[in-house]
Amino acid sequence: MSFSTSLLKADVTHIGALAVPLILTQFAQVALSTTGVVMMGWLGPLDIAAGGLALAVFNLLRTTGVGLVTPTGNLVATAAAAGLETPHVADDVRDMVRASFTVATLAGLAFWALMLGAGHALRWMGQDATVVARTADYLFAAAPGILPLLWFQALRNFTVGLRRPGPLLAITLAAVAVNIVLNYVLTTGAFGMAGMGLAGIALSSTLVHLFSFVMLLLVVRRDPALARLLSVRIWKTSAQALKRTWTMGLPVAATYGSEAGFFAVIALLVGSLGADALAAHTVVNQVVYIVFMISVGLSHATSICISRTWAQGDIATSRRYGYTGLGMGVACMTLVGLFYAAAPQLVLAAFLRGSGAGNDAVLLIAGKLILLAAVLQVFDCAQNIGIGILRGAGETGSSFVMTLIGYWAVGLPGAWLLGHWLGLGATGVWLGLTLGLVVTAAQLVVRFHRLIAQRTAGIHPADYELAQ
Repeated sequence: MSFSTSLLKADVTHIGALAVPLILTQFAQVALSTTGVVMMGWLGPLDIAAGGLALAVFNLLRTTGVGLVTPTGNLVATAAAAGLETPHVADDVRDMVRASFTVATLAGLAFWALMLGAGHALRWMGQDATVVARTADYLFAAAPGILPLLWFQALRNFTVGLRRPGPLLAITLAAVAVNIVLNYVLTTGAFGMAGMGLAGIALSSTLVHLFSFVMLLLVVRRDPALARLLSVRIWKTSAQALKRTWTMGLPVAATYGSEAGFFAVIALLVGSLGADALAAHTVVNQVVYIVFMISVGLSHATSICISRTWAQGDIATSRRYGYTGLGMGVACMTLVGLFYAAAPQLVLAAFLRGSGAGNDAVLLIAGKLILLAAVLQVFDCAQNIGIGILRGAGETGSSFVMTLIGYWAVGLPGAWLLGHWLGLGATGVWLGLTLGLVVTAAQLVVRFHRLIAQRTAGIHPADYELAQ
């Protein structure tokens, strides 16, 4: 075995050691929403369409909020590289955690209010009135869950930054089991309770988000190494820590929000083509979302690994970690894409049961979209990991600009032209979506290559944010 092969194996192992538990946790978390989409399928195509529209709104706000607290992991990882035994470093970590919870609380309250008013906005955007009425019911029950969801993410990033994500998977698996029971009971009715339909799916997700946060908080408080660094007394947050968290989190949130907003507008474009098209889009989008969790885990793991080496000035190792993480993601997505192409109906069967006029029309559209998804998810993965490796190198603002170009200047016009103007329907919209992801991924990878070249040559285009 050559030295380069040995080095590659070591890098894959190092990234994988952190990525695997994160990926498994992400899979467990996405099982929560997947259970909901499956239940929507049981209720019928109209509920899939309404639930898909609601999920587009919820995911836009959730993703933006998660972006605000995601840099907590990088900030904690950088501090840990300086040595947690030093008192002032430990104090800094506690203050960063408090700041993360402060941001999560403020964002959660704002997003709660926005979800309550989303129904009026969707009607104004020309969506089907019957679909929107059910969407509003879902969002009303789902809105309170955004607060514990963001608190969970703030706490999770704290543990990941210290490379101690151990309890996350067990907690999330328990949450999945609770969610399945609550979904069945609240949606269809049991134990003398009347079924709530689509709103029951939303209420179960709210209760599960609260359960997950409480469980993680209890576990962290029982871990001496973590408990001594944890502080959720947000009223003691220093202005400096809040500024650092906000300054780094805002462009990440804008980047994540840009992506989620792009997907939300894509859902609106498909929704304007009819309920069947929106139902098919919801199903295939959920399939892609499940597999996307591999990208999320690899992105976080690669970002944390780069944060440590970049802060120490080890640019060569940072470069290896970045390209290794990208390679791992693309390889995984390619294998999954081959499975989509080989057995598309098998993939879709879990979401659409039986035959009938409604389901047959949805299956016809979804069968075309799942083949496009096989290609789309490769570039979706590359752009997500690209955002992560730039964040690890302390660069967040440029990622936002690149997503604006890729998603909004290329992808959205392409989706409208192909789907509506050329009349290709949902297939055309997804072709535009794929084009936007291709352009975004290419920009991010090129930027990382140039950033490495600049640092290797001793050129510092900007102060490293994490080290400030």
